[in-house]
Formats: sequence, C-alpha cells, structure tokens
Amino acid sequence: MLSAFITHPDCARHEMGPGHPECPERLAAIQDLLLAKGLLDYMNTYEAPVATEDQLGRAHAALYVQELIAAAPREGYRAVDPDTSMNPYTIPAALRAAGAAVLATDLVLSGEVPSAFCCVRPPGHHAERAAAMGFCFFNNIAVGIRHALDVHGLQRVALIDFDVHHGNGSEDIFRGDSRVLMCSVFEKGLYPFSGEQAVGPNMVNVGLPARSGSEAFRAAVDEAWLPALESFAPQLVYISAGFDAHREDDMGNLGLTDADYAWVTRRLVDLANRHCGGRVISSLEGGYVLPALARSAAAHVRVLIGAD
Repeated sequence: MLSAFITHPDCARHEMGPGHPECPERLAAIQDLLLAKGLLDYMNTYEAPVATEDQLGRAHAALYVQELIAAAPREGYRAVDPDTSMNPYTIPAALRAAGAAVLATDLVLSGEVPSAFCCVRPPGHHAERAAAMGFCFFNNIAVGIRHALDVHGLQRVALIDFDVHHGNGSEDIFRGDSRVLMCSVFEKGLYPFSGEQAVGPNMVNVGLPARSGSEAFRAAVDEAWLPALESFAPQLVYISAGFDAHREDDMGNLGLTDADYAWVTRRLVDLANRHCGGRVISSLEGGYVLPALARSAAAHVRVLIGAD
C-alpha cells in the first residue's frame, strides 16, 4: 500500500522577504530530491485542502484565528514578530499546511494509506493557542492531532518533535492533555528559550547542549523517549519533522547527520509497528540549508514509507 505525500502550490507562494531562511525553495528542494531518488514512486500525491475554522479552533482560540485571517495584508508584508511576516498569500498557505495534517489523519485512520508526509509550509510548532511566532501561524500538527482525538475519537496520540528549536506552541496547546504524550529533543539556549522545564507529566523534553552530536541525540531517544512511549502505547504517532539540527544548518549547533534522521525515524516506525499498526504522520517544520534539508528529509521519508 502506497503512503501519502501531501502538499499544495499555495504553500510556495507565502514568503517573508528576500534572504529569509524560511523560503519557498525549501519545498522544491525536498520534492526534487524525493523524485530523483524514486521515493515518490512509493507514494500517492494529494493536494492539501484548506483547513476550516472549526478544525483550526480545536487547537487555537477562535478569536485568534479570526484576527489572524483578518490581519492579512493586501500587498507587501505585515510583521507578526521580528522574524515572522505575512504577505498576501500567507493565509492560504497556512490554511493548506494545517489542512494537510487533517487530510493525513483522515487517510491514515481510514486505512487508505499506512503513513503520510506533509511537505508544507509555513511550519507550525511555534504557533501557540493564541499567538503566531517563529515563522509559524497555525500549529499544523496540533490541528491534525486534535482532529484525531476529537473527531476520530482516539485516546492516545504521541507527538515527536526533533526540530533543533523547542516546540513551544505544541507544548502550549497540549499541556495537561493526558491523551497526548509529547517527546522532544532540542538545543538548549536557542529560540524560543523554553522547554527545559516540562510543564506537565505528558511532556518528555530533552534539552541538549550545543555540539552534542549524534551519540547524545540517540541516547536521549533511547533513554528518555522510548520508555515513555512504550508505556503510553500510542494509537497514532505524529512527527514534527524539523531538520535544522543538521551539522550543515547554521540555525543550530547540535551537529546531527542525515543518518541520524533515518535512525530516529526507524525507531519511531518500529514503535508504531508495535503499537498502532505502523500508523505515522509526519509534517515538515524547520531545516533551512537546502541541500542538507533535502537529504535529511529524503532519509526520513525513505524509512517512513518502508523504502529503506
């Protein structure tokens, strides 16, 4: 059975100005390498739908959603924070990015596909319940998870985040929600300067010092994540797939390699095979040096779809 590759042309129309690292070319770099490596032969391509306000409202405050949509500029840019801006195409892109996670959830839980990779932008894991920040507007993965919980009725969902930056938005949305176990590894002392103190028993956060490298990353997964995940026994696994901890990416200094992303994906796929029929949904977060991003995403997808 083929996995799902979910994207949309609207996601490439959002941009935040010349030289901004979160650029439209990120998606093309990934898709081009997946095509060149033949990995898209193992996947059915779907166009991401537009997330509805009801779907967004399960993860975000309704007033926030309405005000963000209303704030979209007709031309030029409108700043959300010093690093994050909206252009006239931001809201359509953000609605598609969140809608991709909803579609992925429906496809996987219906049994139409075993797994899904959402190749979308803007990213989402910094978007809090009522705040856009850190290149993020809607928390795509959170919208998908709440759809799985509140519409499909799942009781135990795992959220894995290996972006170099802590997923403060996801933590804000899911703190205290016993249906979600969030496991993250991130670099200490980086934006958004959070995560070292877990905000609830459903959070397994591991902050690593700069230049920790592969060995420390893999130890965190094996010693902190996996025991908690085995005990939790998730019915579905979601991944906030950020690739900016790569040693070639200057947004962080953890020093990971392509092989580390394949390795952690294998660990997560094996977990999913034991507990939830191999059901895994991954959505793109960070990763800003295009060659490293494309290679890392390809290594991740190869394992995710069983082409390794």
